[in-house]
Amino acid sequence: MSARTNITIQASISAPIEKVWECFTTPAHVMQWNNASPDWHTPKAENDLQVGGKFSYTMAAKDGSFSFDFWGIYDIIETNKQISYTLGDERKVSIHFSESGDQTHITETFEAESMNSVEMQRMGWQAILDNFKKYVEALGK
Repeated sequence: MSARTNITIQASISAPIEKVWECFTTPAHVMQWNNASPDWHTPKAENDLQVGGKFSYTMAAKDGSFSFDFWGIYDIIETNKQISYTLGDERKVSIHFSESGDQTHITETFEAESMNSVEMQRMGWQAILDNFKKYVEALGK
């Protein structure tokens, strides 16, 4: 097996780390922001936020033409600090949360899959993280 390429994306959010964590991990919130473009949505989200727990998000085209389940098993959970998980296809993802003043910084690193270009994957995951930032900031502090 060849080594996978790691892709890193980041966002700084004007909100307290506790609010960012809540919005990132609560299914009702995830369903509001987890899409890369306005023609997609997440009609279903489940999350067992503990080491060994599973999360599953159904991501779907709003026109009903396509959907898939994005899921994984948690390897590390440190509240307000870190989430690491293994996706269903065995790729690893690590998300770090840190606070500086009134900003919460998120850094996500994930192993690329081989079907799409690294740039396409970076753009898609960054678009979802940017959507998350807009959602949280719109909620207010």
